[in-house]
Amino acid sequence: MSTRVIVCDDHALIRRGIRDTLSDAPDIEVVGEAGDYGELRTLLRKDSCDVLVLDINMPGRSGLDVLHVLKDEGSPVKVLVVSMYPEDQYAIRALKAGAFGYVNKGGDPHVLVQAVRTVAQGRKYVTPEIAQMLVESLTTPETANAHEKLSDRELQTLVMIASGKRLADIANELTLSPKTVSVYRARVLEKLGLTNNSELTVYAIRNGLVGE
Repeated sequence: MSTRVIVCDDHALIRRGIRDTLSDAPDIEVVGEAGDYGELRTLLRKDSCDVLVLDINMPGRSGLDVLHVLKDEGSPVKVLVVSMYPEDQYAIRALKAGAFGYVNKGGDPHVLVQAVRTVAQGRKYVTPEIAQMLVESLTTPETANAHEKLSDRELQTLVMIASGKRLADIANELTLSPKTVSVYRARVLEKLGLTNNSELTVYAIRNGLVGE
């Protein structure tokens, strides 16, 4: 019996690459694709799936938001996060939010297939790097990186500001009020000990949260 998969990523070329990779496996069937949260909700209402292959960085609700929603709803769908972000930035956060696994988009296609198979069986899929980070997080709970203490929404706001987006654009993309986004920005500045957007951008680049 095939594992039924839905792919959710806002880039059509990435979706096609993931779909083609998974479709080559005889025991995996891609039953749907979505480009954002709205399309994903529509798909999930009409099609059942075993595994959701989900991107972190999407317009509107991020992959982390989707994870929280599915977890709150008690959804039986198992989520495998596939992201361009390195493991040390989002993997632990995604797993804590309910993901069953985390794979980097730049990895070997065979890893993606193996990850889907593992997650479909109800088991966690973690790379050796993520396993090491999990061990370290248990033995050294006090993190050296201040941004790891940010909430998911605060981290998302930080990344978007550092990517050059204005508060009004961020508010529109996240379907929040500009005032709410300003509150998130203020919290980020306070928690990171920074004073303005330029310092936020430098911090994000230095810590690998955005590209240079």
